[in-house]
Parts: sequence; C-alpha cells; structure tokens
Amino acid sequence: MKYIVITLLAVLIGTPMKAQKKYRDIVPDTAKVHYIHRESMDDAYIFDGSLHKNTVYVNEQVTTHIIMPENIKLVDISTNSIIGNQCAENIVRIKPAGRMYDHELAGTMTVIGERHIAQFNVVYVKGPARANSIFNIDIKDTKRYNNPDVLMPEADMARFAWAIYGMPAKFHNIHYKRYGIKAVVNNIYAIDDYFFIDFSLYNNTNIKFDIDEIRVKLTDKKESKATNTQTIELTPTYMLNKTNSFKKGYRNVLVLNKLTFPDEKILNLEISENQISGRVVYIPIEYSDILHADGFDENLMNSLSRTNH
Repeated sequence: MKYIVITLLAVLIGTPMKAQKKYRDIVPDTAKVHYIHRESMDDAYIFDGSLHKNTVYVNEQVTTHIIMPENIKLVDISTNSIIGNQCAENIVRIKPAGRMYDHELAGTMTVIGERHIAQFNVVYVKGPARANSIFNIDIKDTKRYNNPDVLMPEADMARFAWAIYGMPAKFHNIHYKRYGIKAVVNNIYAIDDYFFIDFSLYNNTNIKFDIDEIRVKLTDKKESKATNTQTIELTPTYMLNKTNSFKKGYRNVLVLNKLTFPDEKILNLEISENQISGRVVYIPIEYSDILHADGFDENLMNSLSRTNH
C-alpha cells in the first residue's frame, strides 16, 4: 500500500515537469505582458456577475491564439495549468500544461487591454479538433475601465486615421516643392488630445523615393548664426502608413499629442530619403494652420461608414 501511494505521488509530481519539458518552446512571460498566476481560483474572478464570460476550449496539441481588439497590457491566469506568451501587440497564445479530464476547467484568464478588460474560462477538451485555434474577443464581451496612461487606444487612432485618409483635401496652402518632390498637407484634425496630420508626397521624377525616416520638429522660423536656435523633436504617437518607398504618390496620417507653440516657431515634417546624400523634403506648418484644425467626432465617423458601405 505504501509503495502504491509513493508511486502515485511520483506520477503526480512528474506530470507538470514532463509537460514543461514538452512545451519548453513556449516562454511563460515576455517583456510586454506579465502573467500573474494565482494559487487558487477563488479570488480570480475580478468582475461582478454582470460581465459575460465566454469559454475557450484548449488541447495540448493545439496552440490557441486569443485576439484582443486593442493592444494588450496585462494577462492574468488563475492557475499554472495554462502556459503561454504574447506573440503580437494584441495576440496571446496559450496551451494547457498537460493532459486533463474532458471538459475540466483549466482556469480563468483575464486579458487587460488599453481601455477594456475581458475574462473567460479556459476548458480542456479531448481531441484537438474540438479546441479553439483562434479565439476573437468581441468588444461587447469586455468591460471598459479608465486608464490614465492611455488617452486614446491605438485601435481608435487607426479608425480615425483611416477615415481621414479617405477624405478629400481641405488645406491647400501648406506645400513644399524641391528635387522634383511636392509635399502637401491635406487635412489637420483635432480629436480629443491629439492632432491628426494628413499629408501627401508626389514624385515627379523617374527615381523611386525610398523613405528613411519621417521626423517632426518644432523649430524657429528664422535661424540666425548670431543667435542660439532651439529645435525640439516630437515623436508621433501613431503613424498609419508603414510603406517605406513609393514611385509616384504617397499619403500618410500621423498623430501627435496636442500642443501649442508661439508664432516665432514652426512645426516641420521632415521626410528624408534612404540614399547617400538623399533628398530631404520639408512640410512647414504654421501655428495658425494648427488653430484651424477641424473637429472629428463619432457622428462623422458613423456617417462615413454608412457612405462607404
């Protein structure tokens, strides 16, 4: 009898180690998302009963990818029966640590995004065909929370930027032309605490323009050698178009934190070419142009959506 008990204990202790060895390619943590494992599931339910909990079905032969509609900030796993890591800004992949009983609750998982939280039960099923390989979290199954570090989720920035990208140009006075490249500002929108600057480049030469980098600088209008000039470089919060080369036409929408600056300063968009002694194109934006930025709200977004459909 004693021998049977000892053997059973050895099997139970050895099972997680075998599972960990089997799935050693899955890193349990990454730099961008932190997993919090709890000893018990009793305190894992952080929401009230009004929040709908979906069920994710997993199997040790299937990697389940969970897709959040916004960037993920943190993942909370109630037990160590589930392992996984973050493979993209808004995607987490998980697996059970080993075999379990059919329809056994492996744990509760909480995914915290930029502005929304989702929670669901992770259930083990026998047979890989019954497990979820991709699980999309619907925004209606999440709970919104106030995050002071995120003024606007990146998903919302993308929605606004795409809508602005498809709109006709309203600005016609901001332009620059040199080296056969014409640069123009199409639109400037003020949305919440951000400026959305929509600009285009037109290449009138036969040489393809390879973009090295796009920089935004706040500089003095008149630079004199006798005086010290101050240049402040601004980092865009979001940029819609990731294309790094074009032959004839290019359009992009970049997002900046809302700012004010004196009349003696100017906001410069600087687009440099990835070549030795490459071309550099500037788009100067006056503060008076910033003051004429249009507003953009959800009603306009909805009307645009209806028009496109």
